[in-house]
Amino acid sequence: MKGLRLYSYWRSSASWRVRIGLHLKGLEFEYVPVHLVKDGGEQNSAAYRAVNPMRTLPTLEWTEADGTVRRLSQSLPVLEYLEERFPAPALLPADAFLRAKARMLAEMVNSGIQPLQNLSVMQHVKQSLNADDKAWSAYWNTRGLEALEAAVQSTMGRFCVGDAVSLADVCLVPQLYGARRFGVDLAPYPTLLRIEAECQALPAFQAAQADRQPDAVPA
Repeated sequence: MKGLRLYSYWRSSASWRVRIGLHLKGLEFEYVPVHLVKDGGEQNSAAYRAVNPMRTLPTLEWTEADGTVRRLSQSLPVLEYLEERFPAPALLPADAFLRAKARMLAEMVNSGIQPLQNLSVMQHVKQSLNADDKAWSAYWNTRGLEALEAAVQSTMGRFCVGDAVSLADVCLVPQLYGARRFGVDLAPYPTLLRIEAECQALPAFQAAQADRQPDAVPA
């Protein structure tokens, strides 16, 4: 596996998850920015459609030893693939139940919050339905984070599932960033905030931070 390239956007939470995973695994990669807003969205270009017909981020691309070029999109399958190919440090617990719990918590973010506040959804809510896109996003963030705060109580340690980083933490940190963007009050989620602080103390999470990416726009 060589020539790792990550098609990413600095503020994309799904891209952010994969950046965390790559840094945690100690894998070097080329960052290929795809601007989601400029010029109608670079993800809609013919060039990027050839890479990812779904026109979403992230996409991970690499070349195998025999010269085969491979690509994967959708953040959780990408992370699961990295976990299988580079098992240390592990992103999933050894215990079967805890492994499923980590996946469950990750999916609460991945399928229960993030898609409902995705850029394409927000644009549709605002432009086609003439509704308040930020209020829409805040609602789904609040609903999901309330559930997540409750769900981590039975397995939390330093992190969402015990004392090691898991897939759940990789999904949590970018989502809290997004919630802040939409003006969500995070005070009701002290456990999630404590876990976020533990994650943010780690170099891999720091390197993956949105404002540290080459295409980041200064505040």
